[in-house]
Parts: sequence; structure tokens; C-alpha cells
Amino acid sequence: MAMVIIRDDQRVARMRRLAQYTSLIGMGVLVVGLILAFVPNIENFFLYQLLALLFGWMLSQVGIFLAHRYLRDPRPDEVLDEALRKVARNGRLYHYVLPAPHVLLLPDGIIVLVPKYQRGQITVEGDKWRQGGLGLRRFFGQEALGNPTREAEDMVGALVRFIKKEIPELQEETIPIAPLIVFTSKEGVQLNAEKSRIPAMHYMKVKGFLRKQQREPMPAHVYNLIRDAFDRKAAHLLEYEHGASE
Repeated sequence: MAMVIIRDDQRVARMRRLAQYTSLIGMGVLVVGLILAFVPNIENFFLYQLLALLFGWMLSQVGIFLAHRYLRDPRPDEVLDEALRKVARNGRLYHYVLPAPHVLLLPDGIIVLVPKYQRGQITVEGDKWRQGGLGLRRFFGQEALGNPTREAEDMVGALVRFIKKEIPELQEETIPIAPLIVFTSKEGVQLNAEKSRIPAMHYMKVKGFLRKQQREPMPAHVYNLIRDAFDRKAAHLLEYEHGASE
């Protein structure tokens, strides 16, 4: 049995184009803002330059945010595929389909995957994250680490709400769902996450971690209800794949 991977490739392609356009436009606006400094006799010069630099910087930050998710090679979702393919053969991995971007459905529960590409020396104690060892890279081209713990909890909450809404039969059920923070950079990251409240690790360690987990399987009817709800959300993708295989 092979793991089933369901990915919204059209969304990936669309967001790749948006990342490229946003980055290019942001750079262009920044250049315009700099050029204004050398153009004499412009009324409200400082206002125009400030607006151009501010707008260009905002666009460039959006471009960086999108580029790290959709332009990296390999992308975070592809790294997760590699990490899970051999250990979750009975799983269904949903990318960019559900309220949480990356969700692994297994017979014994649901794992919400939170990929983080950031490099450097990353330490976490409880819910507090620190990132060091970046030097000037902190200011150029790298999105801030933020708080992966809070991000993971928000994703779990969104997915639980989706399940309760889509499957009224499970309103009173306790659904086995847990987050896993995964660092996807192949090199350049030193992670000290033993004290993290939520499991966090490099993608190379995911296989060993999951093999050690021993959970009771969900009741068959619960698993089937969840799988059907997830697949309904991905119906347009599953229909396309079915049609292409005929």
C-alpha cells in the first residue's frame, strides 16, 4: 500500500505566479522610490518617496512569504512527501485542500503538519521560540520564525471546527488530532526542541518519530466519516485524477 497524496497543483501554480509577480513589482516600486531621490523639483517629494518605499517594502515581504512556500526547490510540501512516504503507507496526505495546509490522515488519527524552512540556531522552551546565528540574513530574504507553537494550535483549531461543521455525527466525539512542527531545510539549521510543548523536529527525524507512536486505531466509522469529509473538500482534485487515469 502506498501513501495517497492529494495536492492542489492548480493552487500551487497560481501562487507561484503570484509570488513572482509580487516580488518583481515590489522591487520595481522600491527602485522608483530610490530614483525619486535624484529627481529635482518634485512637489511633495518626501511623501511620494516614503509611499513608494513603504509600498515596495510591503510587496517585497509578501513576495518573500509566498516564495518560501511556493518557489523553493524543493517546496515544503514536497519535503513532507519525502519524509512521510515510507512511514505512512496507509495514510492520506492533503496539501492545500483543508483549513490547515498540510494534513496527514491515518487510521489512528490526524496529524497537522507545520513546515518551517527557517535556518540558524533555533531553540524552544515550552512555547517560547528563539532564533539566532543569522547575522545579516536576519534582514535580507528570510521571513521571521514567529511562534510555530501558536501557529500549530491555530491550524488544529481550524481543522477541528471544519470537522465538527462537516460531520455533525462527530460533534460529541473526541477526535485524535495532533500537530507536528517540521523544519524542512536540508542544511543550515541547528534545532534544540527537546523542551517544546508541541513536537518539533527536522524532517529527517519524522520517520523515526512516527514509528515510535503507538495509538489505538479510530473506530472504522469515525475514520470513514473523516476521510469522506476530507475527500469531499478535495473532490475536484480527485475527479481530475480519476479522469486522467482513465
